[in-house]
Amino acid sequence: MLEKYKGKKILIAGFGVEGRATFEFLKKHGIKADIADVIDEDAFFEVNPELKNDKVGFIFGKNYLNSTGNYDVVFRAPGISPLTPELKSVVSKGTEITSQIKIFLELCPAKTIGVTGTKGKGTTSTLIYKILKASGKDVYLGGNIGVPAISLLDKLNRDSIVVLELSSFQLMDLEKSPNIAVVLNVTSEHLDYHKDREEYVEAKSPIVKYQTADDFAVINTDYETPREFKKETKAEIYEISIQNPVENGCYVSKNDDIVLCIKDTEEKIASTSELQLRGRHNLENVCPALAVAYIAGADLGSIKKTVKEFKGLEHRLEFVAEVDGVKYYNDSFATTPEATIAAVSAFHEPVILIAGGSEKGSDYTQMGTVIAEKVKTVFLIGDTAEEIKNNILSVDPSADIREGFTDMDDLVGRASEAAKIGDVVVLSPGCASFGLFENYKKRGEIFKEAARNLK
Repeated sequence: MLEKYKGKKILIAGFGVEGRATFEFLKKHGIKADIADVIDEDAFFEVNPELKNDKVGFIFGKNYLNSTGNYDVVFRAPGISPLTPELKSVVSKGTEITSQIKIFLELCPAKTIGVTGTKGKGTTSTLIYKILKASGKDVYLGGNIGVPAISLLDKLNRDSIVVLELSSFQLMDLEKSPNIAVVLNVTSEHLDYHKDREEYVEAKSPIVKYQTADDFAVINTDYETPREFKKETKAEIYEISIQNPVENGCYVSKNDDIVLCIKDTEEKIASTSELQLRGRHNLENVCPALAVAYIAGADLGSIKKTVKEFKGLEHRLEFVAEVDGVKYYNDSFATTPEATIAAVSAFHEPVILIAGGSEKGSDYTQMGTVIAEKVKTVFLIGDTAEEIKNNILSVDPSADIREGFTDMDDLVGRASEAAKIGDVVVLSPGCASFGLFENYKKRGEIFKEAARNLK
């Protein structure tokens, strides 16, 4: 299949982690590609000095997509929508628009497991990977977590398994689905990228759309939107519920047992109290992981042991420290209102919440209601602070809301002053980066350092 690219003019559009992996893979296989990126030349070569003397064509600056029509094939980065006018216009003239995840699925000799949803993809994918690894499988973790999938290709064989965390950006123009597809809850996200919620949901549909009767789909049936994906697939369907028993899949019983029931197997895996993951919302990640791992050949012993040991991922309701009887949790990955609602609802203790950030078109009505009902004191920061505050005050005009912070050390210090023994301080923004930080990871790291420095 790679032969079709030899001798063609190829462009890597967007040179982030995926773009670099695609470039290196093609180069390794004797295929030359040019590079286009929105940043300027000096900034690019500061990050990629080894490419300065490479015999590669470069396009830099804000108009970097204007030359795509000069190429036979364009590999787009996930952050570049295939619906971008510049890309749409060249498709009609014969340019092929593809991506590294697209070529990976076309070339992959291994069994593939794809996980999508608005939140929980990383937790679910990682738990699947850990269970399969514990079962002795030749398993790899890639996509949005782990490593770029294309960099795995040369290591894989028919007995390998690849677990892929897949975003709407990666899925929206696929023409092949994973062998096992996982659809978690799908709400509203990335409306700064997709024109509306309908386009966002439709962008995720290729995870099941091209499956065959030999494939499997594991779907959260507690919510209407993922239930719609059942109509899109020809695969054998397994259901997930933390509200009701299911006949084929995994569910949480009324007495809080996690039960796996697939074909002739019906087995209690663990009680929810035995898990180290905090919050009932994480059961929506645990249950599909157990079902998928079992379908993919994991033994029950490895499933039971691994799920009880699994502590979750960094920046996802991550316990940081306990200082003077107050516990600090880093949930910086909570970049949607729904994620913050889940985080706040995970605690029985009084919550001091740090929230707010940059705007990306989310609705904070429900988040404001939950904060008003469940949070003792909220510290707001960023562009969304005013909107979140108004939603809180519409429910509780006397809510304890504090604003005007731009420094994380000061913010955490003030939160610690407001907290009493037995309280929890939780960074769960419900928004993208404050504008003060590079990304959610940096935001979480700075919070963790500030919390630990309180000692």
